[in-house]
Order: sequence, then C-alpha cells, then structure tokens
Amino acid sequence: MNSATITIPDIRVELTIDQLITAVRQLEPNERARIARALAKTELDAELTQLISELYSQPPADEIADEAILAEIRAVREQRA
Repeated sequence: MNSATITIPDIRVELTIDQLITAVRQLEPNERARIARALAKTELDAELTQLISELYSQPPADEIADEAILAEIRAVREQRA
C-alpha cells in the first residue's frame, strides 16, 4: 500500500490512499462534494497553467485575422467535445 504524509498546520497524519478514500466515503454528501470540487479545481488550475505556458512559448503573431481566430476556437471546441 502506498502511504502519504499529509501536513496540515499543527497536525501531521500518515494515511494510505485506501485509508484516505475510506475516510472521504464516510463524509456527508455535501462534504464529499466540496472535496470533489477542490480536486477538480486543482486539475483545472494545472491545465490552465500548462496552457498559459504553451501560449507564452509560441512566437507572437503580428497580425491575426478574425477568421483565423474563429477557426482556432472551433478546432478547440471540436477537440474538447
């Protein structure tokens, strides 16, 4: 079993992933939902950071036509669907 050390100010707890999952399952539904939202936000933050890095790594475009912008938006939306 993998063990993780979780540090909370003034508290130190060592749990396996299975123990953590068991503890979360014992929470009330609204508390589990808060944890799910926090995890999703963490993932979204990581994706946003990666996208921003990719954007800044590209050379600047001198001029971009509105049609090119709309085509890129459509491509991204199709990719996500």
